Amino acid sequence: MTFIDKLSAAWKANNSLLCVGLDPDIAKFPAQWKDKPDAILAFCKGIIDATADAACSFKPQIAYFAALRAEDQLEEICSYIRDRYPHIPIILDAKRGDIGATAEQYAREAFERYGAHAVTVSPYMGFDSVAPYLEWKDRGAIVLCRTSNAGGSDLQFLKVDGVPLYQHVARLVAEKWNTNGQCGLVVGATFPDELAQVRGIIGDMPLLVPGVGAQGGDVAATVKAGKTAAGAGMMINSSRAILYAKAQDREDYAAAARRVALETRDAINQYR
Repeated sequence: MTFIDKLSAAWKANNSLLCVGLDPDIAKFPAQWKDKPDAILAFCKGIIDATADAACSFKPQIAYFAALRAEDQLEEICSYIRDRYPHIPIILDAKRGDIGATAEQYAREAFERYGAHAVTVSPYMGFDSVAPYLEWKDRGAIVLCRTSNAGGSDLQFLKVDGVPLYQHVARLVAEKWNTNGQCGLVVGATFPDELAQVRGIIGDMPLLVPGVGAQGGDVAATVKAGKTAAGAGMMINSSRAILYAKAQDREDYAAAARRVALETRDAINQYR
């Protein structure tokens, strides 16, 4: 099964466009996990089990693991998702972008070492830096297009033949790079007008949409701007708002995460 097939099945099986981001920050962990050597693994397993039926994908952010020399725990987390929840795709958020020979190694890292179903990549160095990921015919490459951070406008709004660069990237990926139907794009929820522009360019290609939750992206505007005619086509990511949800009553961290994940999924579904 290809990444796109797996993602499409997850949209339907869980009736969800919610992508749960795994950005483990030990400083924000419950006290019970902070001093344990496998704290990241244990914390993330709790989140995964609590939210698996509310998510269409999981997105571990590699920097949070690498900074703490916890890549081995990331490997175990990815293995855990594949074993326990094989219907849910794993998107490795790595934002890789390098020359072809190096990109081949990054592709091996994402798809062999971590067993991810897709990986985020940068288009800045052109097609030959993305092509090695596309050699893995059953995997996905999700290309940065219009990112959710304010500084993205420094480059992404520069005009190329009178068109903003992010729109040029969207058209380039949709019309030339996506020859095997493996590509998606990253477009932030914080810019719904640009999200709508990209959707109009790319048709039904999937979008990874960060910026809902802690970054303040509007759910209604995001869904209306980015959904396909079938009411799908999006992985709307929330990380911190779910991972570090404030507990109510006698909730533990996992129960709080589950509550917020379900609330977010249901809020998204109102506008599909």
